[in-house]
Amino acid sequence: MPGTGICRIFAPVLAVLIAGCDPFSDARPMMDEYVERVARVLEADPEFSDIPSASQLPRRRDRVLTMPELDMGMLDFLSLYGCELQYVVGEKNSVMGRVMQPLNRLRYEIRFIEAARDCLPDIEDEEFAEELAGGIDSKLESLPIAIWNATWGVEEIEKLFTLAKGDYPVAPEGNPVSDLALDIDSLNAAVARLYSEDLAVSLDFAGDVHQRWQAEYRAGQLINSALLLTARLKDGTALLRQRIEGKPLCINGQPNNQSDIVQSMFFSVYIEKIQPYMSTVTQGRVALIEPFEQLAEMQRAVMPESFAGWYERHLSQSAEASLWRELDVAMMAHTKAWQELLGQCGLRPGA
Repeated sequence: MPGTGICRIFAPVLAVLIAGCDPFSDARPMMDEYVERVARVLEADPEFSDIPSASQLPRRRDRVLTMPELDMGMLDFLSLYGCELQYVVGEKNSVMGRVMQPLNRLRYEIRFIEAARDCLPDIEDEEFAEELAGGIDSKLESLPIAIWNATWGVEEIEKLFTLAKGDYPVAPEGNPVSDLALDIDSLNAAVARLYSEDLAVSLDFAGDVHQRWQAEYRAGQLINSALLLTARLKDGTALLRQRIEGKPLCINGQPNNQSDIVQSMFFSVYIEKIQPYMSTVTQGRVALIEPFEQLAEMQRAVMPESFAGWYERHLSQSAEASLWRELDVAMMAHTKAWQELLGQCGLRPGA
């Protein structure tokens, strides 16, 4: 048939257009549509508040800590003849060693401490042995700085926390943060062992972790979605409160036509669309944001002051300025408002 070819050409285009018209396919239009529908069934005018903007991860130059250097003179270096430490120090003094990336610098610091400990019993010069023992102590003292730089000071983490990739997906296939969650759990375990001076921990996995950070942007999306949810849930709560405190939805607790419409929207939109997205964001938060909070909290002693404010706002779950704490409050207030409104009609959810 003549029209068959045309249909084959335009069918995919039509499918894309139809999907593009679905307000529930993406987070921002879905939350706007939700507020509009709440207003519509309550016979009110929707009011949209501004969505607060998040802050980008502090610049790398403000995140990287200065690593103290151990001054080892040429005579001391020659005194290490026959010790593995001589080769470790030699690598550091090479051209490549002077421009070590943070992860390689952490590996070097660990190798130095281990090699120095192995070398110490073989050193006959008492004065140099004492100097080397002091060097080991100095390296252990500065190890947290190397750990910080190899975690929060790397360039790759900026991609993971970028805010330029929109919101967390509404209906993702599988778990978008499963690999990232495994990565951060492994990294936290390694950092905890290093802080307990268990230097036998392997960091072979860390390079792959950094590469995944550079290819992903889920942490930033979760932050964007938390701010979106907080703002629009507050907007919806304001509409619900306006009705609760104004004209009753039902008289004497008896359902009516409008309460039926409100309840229908509650189930078809809030329960079937909004709550699943809230759960999706919460799952991502638990799997990714909370472990990153742990990664930062473990290193609080060396955390740069310029990073602390960003941490409390974007990672902390309980700080006064925490956007996650604000989301928790907004979700609880919204749930309570729905319960009170539908309770006027004997339709309280869960009753």
